[in-house]
Amino acid sequence: MELTDINTLLEKLSNAHGISSRESEIAKIIRAEIADYVDEIKTDKMGNLIAVKKGDDFKIMLAAHMDEIGMMVQFVDDHGFIRFVAVGGWYNPVMVGQRVILHGEKGDVYGVLGNKPPHVMTEEDKKKPIDMADLFIDIGAKSPEEVEALGITVGTSVTMDRQYTRLAGTTVTGKAMDNRAGCAMLIGALKEMKTTHTIYAVFTVQEEVGLKGAKTSSFTLNPDVAIATDVTIPGDSPGVERRKAPVYMGKGPVIGMASASGRGHLADPRIVDWLVKTGKKFSIPCQIEVGDGGNTDASAINFERGGIPSVPMSVPARYIHSPVEVIDLKDLEAAIHLLAKAVETKPKF
Repeated sequence: MELTDINTLLEKLSNAHGISSRESEIAKIIRAEIADYVDEIKTDKMGNLIAVKKGDDFKIMLAAHMDEIGMMVQFVDDHGFIRFVAVGGWYNPVMVGQRVILHGEKGDVYGVLGNKPPHVMTEEDKKKPIDMADLFIDIGAKSPEEVEALGITVGTSVTMDRQYTRLAGTTVTGKAMDNRAGCAMLIGALKEMKTTHTIYAVFTVQEEVGLKGAKTSSFTLNPDVAIATDVTIPGDSPGVERRKAPVYMGKGPVIGMASASGRGHLADPRIVDWLVKTGKKFSIPCQIEVGDGGNTDASAINFERGGIPSVPMSVPARYIHSPVEVIDLKDLEAAIHLLAKAVETKPKF
């Protein structure tokens, strides 16, 4: 894919909305993008979108989770203010003052995330960490009845109101780069790859709440090897210690050798070697990561069916789990090429 096409695709995916268990809008976009490049597309009971390129007996699973972190309506108070629970892992301070979209039964409703203004806080209040229980959504309604009339009920999903934007050079910002960048990587690779192997391209659900879609789909498909496409934290912005995030934006996709200080996922060295050698053969830059936190769909896949060799391949993304995540399109372009070329061969087991 050309860089302009990657930008257009990522913009479409980033601007779309779909928290964990509510990924249908994303799945619809992806289905339309890949229909001409695969032999079969189906949706399983969990909601995973599974595309198949038919080939020989060697089966490669490529997984990209569709869901983004968000919120869900829990309660409406007597004055029409909406309380919510988080869906996925938020860092509470980034939520304050954000504008949100409530995806109600009668269409989208806009609101803002409010809390007590600093002008009326005590000095002790100002020193306390922000508690999500103190936040609420204000849609301008004055009663529970007004909220209900707008189609907002208990269980309504809520996402951030942010639009994809170009920054300097080839960098872009938007919500849900985690993991719409991984989805774009897999879509682009499907369009480019020429392989004799059977490819299961799985766009998974509910990764942000426990890697659930990857677990169920990999059990059903039972692939020989798996690659999970995602994002990872680079150590090139202020306040990030490079020892803990030893990769950079702009230097290519990241192959995850280990996560969570070795207590998390440990990639099979033969798969890592397969991807690294592919990068060298085709002059595609890539980076190796031994991290101390975080897991991807590769972690869940690894423990299915007696052990499926798996590895995460990620794009560096700044400010993840916020509404303003930043990536470099050149990293995404390189990741697409690397993934497409890798599946033309297979690891040596």
